[in-house]
Parts: sequence; structure tokens; C-alpha cells
Amino acid sequence: MSVRHEPAAPAAAHDSVQSLAVDAYDLTAGRLVGTTGALVALVGVVVGGVALARSTGRIGNGNGKRGALVALVAGLIGMAVGAVNLAVADGGPGTGNGVVGGALALLLGLIASVLGGLALVRSRRTGRTADRPVHLRASE
Repeated sequence: MSVRHEPAAPAAAHDSVQSLAVDAYDLTAGRLVGTTGALVALVGVVVGGVALARSTGRIGNGNGKRGALVALVAGLIGMAVGAVNLAVADGGPGTGNGVVGGALALLLGLIASVLGGLALVRSRRTGRTADRPVHLRASE
């Protein structure tokens, strides 16, 4: 009688490598980081849009420079968080690693940075200040 002895180590190692099933509504650390990065970038998009509208003189009487800088910083933070989150993710969407949130943070961060940069360039080009709106001249 021949008895085959197979080591149990590969089966045990295979079981430890398998990730646990994550429900669609579970908030994991990866999802939290990805969502936070996406929210920061979304704030940057909104602030960048308002700053761009201010720099063209459509709303308010400021030049939008402060908002442009906030949008740039929020966009860069969102892109950095999204890129790091995507770099350390083990799987694809639905694995609980925050891949979707990281990709959204990367995209929204890029949009916020572009809007902030445009608003900053336009605010410098127009030369408007918050103290002296465009419709008032120095001679008036």
C-alpha cells in the first residue's frame, strides 16, 4: 500500500493570500482615502469655477486670485491622494481598495488644477484688485 503525503503548507498559504469578501456598502480604509481625496478635489473644482468667473468679472468684485490658489492646492492634493491610492491598490473596482474614488480624485484634481491655473492667469492679466473694481476709474 502506497500512501501519498502532500504537504499542507501550499493550501494554507493559498487561503491566507485570498482577500476577504467586501460588501458594496462597507467602508474600508482604501475607500475612505479615495473618497476623501475625491471630495477635496471636488471642492477645488467648485472654488476654481467661482474663481474663474470672478477673474472674468462675471460675479463679485474681487479678482479671484485667492480662490485660484485654493483651487490649485486642492487640485494638487486631490491628484496626489488619488495617485497614491491607485498605486497601492491590490485589485480593481469593487475590491474595497478605493480604486474608483482614487481615479475620481485624480480626474477631479486635474480639473481643479486647470481651473485654478486659468483663473490665476486671468486674474494677473486683468490687473483687477478687490479695492478698485473695473467699472470705477481712478479719475472718478
